[in-house]
Amino acid sequence: MASLAPRSPRPSDALSDPATGTAAPSAAPRRRPGRRPAPGAVREEPRRVGLSEIAARAGVSEATVSRVVNRRQGVARRTRDAVEKAAAELGYARPVRGRLVAVVTEHVTNPFFAELAERIEAALAPHGLRTLVCPAFAGGVQERDYVEAMADKGVVAVVFLSASNTLAGAPARMYERLRLREIPYVGVNGVFADGVAVPVYSTDDLLAAELAVDHLYRLGHRSIGMVSGPEGNTPADRRVRGFLDAMARRGLSDAGRLVVRQSFGVEGGQAAAQTLYSRRATAIVAASDFMALGAIRGLRRLGCSVPGDVSVIGYDGSAITEFVEPPLTTVRQPADRLALEVTRSVLALVARREVPVGELLFDPELVVRSTTGPAPRR
Repeated sequence: MASLAPRSPRPSDALSDPATGTAAPSAAPRRRPGRRPAPGAVREEPRRVGLSEIAARAGVSEATVSRVVNRRQGVARRTRDAVEKAAAELGYARPVRGRLVAVVTEHVTNPFFAELAERIEAALAPHGLRTLVCPAFAGGVQERDYVEAMADKGVVAVVFLSASNTLAGAPARMYERLRLREIPYVGVNGVFADGVAVPVYSTDDLLAAELAVDHLYRLGHRSIGMVSGPEGNTPADRRVRGFLDAMARRGLSDAGRLVVRQSFGVEGGQAAAQTLYSRRATAIVAASDFMALGAIRGLRRLGCSVPGDVSVIGYDGSAITEFVEPPLTTVRQPADRLALEVTRSVLALVARREVPVGELLFDPELVVRSTTGPAPRR
């Protein structure tokens, strides 16, 4: 059962055997309480509203209203916004023409997010919903343009898959337009910056860091470094906070000097690993599998062996990590359960049924392979 607030990770949640095995999820997902009803929740049946009423309230012609409600071009944005606002205030219900669900993500080349998008698509298809993946830089103009274009084409829901919902201070205008058009949306791996409570499904990053640190600590490592993404990215910030908390619980309070922020990706991991090795780190916790693979490449170019000289742990648990050499120890996100809950939420919202709001946290699991080993003697 989900509790009302996320708990702090405990050392007892971690893997008991530091050498082999997989840490099983310890609990059902936990939901952070929301503050306002989700868009698309149950509403009273709207009364019939004529175009003339909308035109009068918006101060435009009926022809302009017709172009807006039929999603035609040739209407200025300010005018379109005024018509949409008037229609919403009057309770006008525009029939949905499409059966498209937009999945917005920056990470189409990341195997984990590609797998998650594929699972969502496969789960929605039997219900007559088609999925359109929109690759866009999180919080950028392209993301906004994708969402607005999909709204004009009659999209029935939007899934923000580790997109602008992961950014602190992301512009709220895009979400406001979706709510104005009564298009429901959900998030994965990050709450929305505008504070409006909608369904969000995330992996528990604090617990993920605890699992990684506990595993390395049991192997004798004390100089453990962390490579994470840029500041202001919610998952990256949470993973750093979880790492520092886990280290402090073990009396390693100076761990901040071994945290390096870099771009998510192989190159970022490679640069960070070289920095951490110069600071005498014997193990590295990476905030993504790609960063971990980059760290291994960077260490090898320094003449180091993995895990003989430095141990490395990734994060995401994409399938490819089993087949690299050496196979990567990683903290796996539960793609199957995340996709299932996203699908259930989207189907309910499209059907105008009420759904729980706030952030639901899912436990990750530690998968021990060949990139972690006992701390070296230096």
